[in-house]
Amino acid sequence: MGLEEKRKIKELQDTVLPERHQELLEITGSPVQYDIDWETFASDSEALRFLDNLSCHRVNMALRVICADELGKEAVADGLKVIKLKNVPEKDQMSIKFGGGALEMSLNYAKGTEGYYSDNEIRNVLMAGL
Repeated sequence: MGLEEKRKIKELQDTVLPERHQELLEITGSPVQYDIDWETFASDSEALRFLDNLSCHRVNMALRVICADELGKEAVADGLKVIKLKNVPEKDQMSIKFGGGALEMSLNYAKGTEGYYSDNEIRNVLMAGL
């Protein structure tokens, strides 16, 4: 891992993720956390650049729709505890699943908008499991 990657990870950990955690709390009313597999990002500065927009922003947007009322907030509070994010090197390795309180997304972040799931896709996966 180079200096550029270390700096970006530190920025994400110290600034971006705390803001996203706070936003999640405001949206859902429950302490949902992001859990990022940093090792999968360690040598990919391009992937790190897209992490917030392609995952955190998209998940938060999906949850805004789900949590538009108290029923949605209750379902999320009962069913979603953690959002696990992983970077994969190839687009065909991408996956998204929800179960056991965890939304797990493996994305090809370095591909930008070619390597992610839309907020509608994320919402559909969550809704199917809630």
